[in-house]
Amino acid sequence: MNRLFSNPRVYQSSVVFLALLAAGCHRAPAGGAGYSGPPPHVNVVTVRTQSFPVTTQLPGRVDPERIANVNARVDGVVLSRNFEQGANVTNGQVLYQIDPAPYKAQLESAKASLVQAQALMERYKPLVSINAVSRQNYDNAVSSAAQAKAARDVAAINLGYCSVTAPISGRIGPALVTEGTLVSQGAATPMAVVQQMDPIYFDLTQASVDVLKLRAQIQSGQLQSPSNEAALTLQLPDGSTYPYPGKLLFQDVSVDPSSGMVTLRAEFPNPDHVLLPGMFAVGTLEEGIAPNTILVPQRAVVIGPTGDASVMLVTSTNSVAVQSIKLGAATATDWIVQSGLKPGDRVIVAGLLKAMPGMMVNPVDIGTTNTDAQ
Repeated sequence: MNRLFSNPRVYQSSVVFLALLAAGCHRAPAGGAGYSGPPPHVNVVTVRTQSFPVTTQLPGRVDPERIANVNARVDGVVLSRNFEQGANVTNGQVLYQIDPAPYKAQLESAKASLVQAQALMERYKPLVSINAVSRQNYDNAVSSAAQAKAARDVAAINLGYCSVTAPISGRIGPALVTEGTLVSQGAATPMAVVQQMDPIYFDLTQASVDVLKLRAQIQSGQLQSPSNEAALTLQLPDGSTYPYPGKLLFQDVSVDPSSGMVTLRAEFPNPDHVLLPGMFAVGTLEEGIAPNTILVPQRAVVIGPTGDASVMLVTSTNSVAVQSIKLGAATATDWIVQSGLKPGDRVIVAGLLKAMPGMMVNPVDIGTTNTDAQ
């Protein structure tokens, strides 16, 4: 079979077009002259207006909601790694252990200095009231005790830093240091990276001219703002649809001067960690609601060689008429009709090969069902 007719829809449209062309040369008179037998049954749908969501598809990439670089906060030798690479970790979980011995010694020394300074302060305290010790000496003792306490606290903090913990909960990447590595606070030695995976961000871009056009359509009443917060769906790189819907968080306040694009950020639940940072995907964003929209099934529309679209109507007298229409965007099963149809029109959706312009038919209104005429 010719490639053109390997597509059933194209084949049906072509047959109908040829039938209409033949009818134009040999049009049967209204009332069915030239046709014997009862009027054939055709299935029709009655045109009505409805509110229809206007969506746009925008490319983007997945980004972690939070990302934390784990760095050494004290100098020392790594004694152990306490996590599985690529595993989930929780906030506060110990990831590495740095040799704590020198910091334990510093803490003990600081504690001893504090005890000594506090003892001197307590000894001077009753003596200063009887002028046995000068006020200056007592104030110096109080200051020394405070400094010793601060040194003790710093030593305790540094000892705690020997246990390197996860700053956030999330998925940890590869280990960037191994046991025996000398890490440094001054050089901020990177040790690992933790990324929050659930929820997760999806950053998409939209042309600034489209943003302005959408705003003008909403302000003019051509479109209505979505009743709820803007919802998104994702198409993954393998063509599948991500099962969880997302929500639009915000639109960037500036336009990228190099591309003329505006960045939008959405948030998606990611309990199964299907979305990975850096992954490319296509987001479908509901931008508004178009009121009084007319839809017709795609199978009812005949598109000629020049691209002109038409449908076959059943008139009030049950005769067939050809109606030219102007098409808008296509959905999965329907066409949006911009002009040419009005509410109440009856459009033939099945039995097109039996219907000729001007002939009488027996219409069967199938509403929104998919039953075909026999």
